[in-house]
Amino acid sequence: MIQAVGIIADIVGSRDLPDRPAAQQDILAAFEQAQTVVTPTREAWATVGDEFQVITDTWHDALRLTLRVQVLLPYDLRLRFGIGVGEINTIDDDESGPIQDGSAWLHARAAIEVVEELQQRRDEVLTGFRADDEALVSAINAQLRMRDHIIARMKARERRLFAALLQGSTQQEAARDEKISQAAVSQALHRSGAMALLDADDILQSHTTQNATKETT
Repeated sequence: MIQAVGIIADIVGSRDLPDRPAAQQDILAAFEQAQTVVTPTREAWATVGDEFQVITDTWHDALRLTLRVQVLLPYDLRLRFGIGVGEINTIDDDESGPIQDGSAWLHARAAIEVVEELQQRRDEVLTGFRADDEALVSAINAQLRMRDHIIARMKARERRLFAALLQGSTQQEAARDEKISQAAVSQALHRSGAMALLDADDILQSHTTQNATKETT
């Protein structure tokens, strides 16, 4: 078994989608884009039903990856995410994807079930986190609640601008693509709360960079 982070994603309201195969392709495309910035241990793959799974080395990467997928999706398509830290054991592996078990997947499943329950009262909640460290669980879930709340209130253009910067574009490049001024981009990012989420993403990235530096020295 390896220590890793398992992520389970499922489609919100999948039965009501007019074209589920097209939605699944949009989801995999969003994962592919996100994975160009945040490299997972194992890239996303589709499992049974309307679920997808992906593995990252750390919970920092898991938060950064799910954030990107969330805002890269079409505006009317949403995913629930369960993030679990623990062990992952590969039982079998074939063309359709690996068959795995372990505490990471149990935690991820428990996290996504909590999200489903919370959505009955707060529809904007999309992401849950579970691990053996209860203090870490409380801290991460508090951050995720605020993150989901901010994203849920973004307008379509605000989300596109946010996604562009998460993927490495400058404000000037995002302005050109949206045919607006750089000042308008800056205002939209601050007004929507995107700048705070960009700052949080930078903090998570700096931790990953510091760890990579330590491993090479």
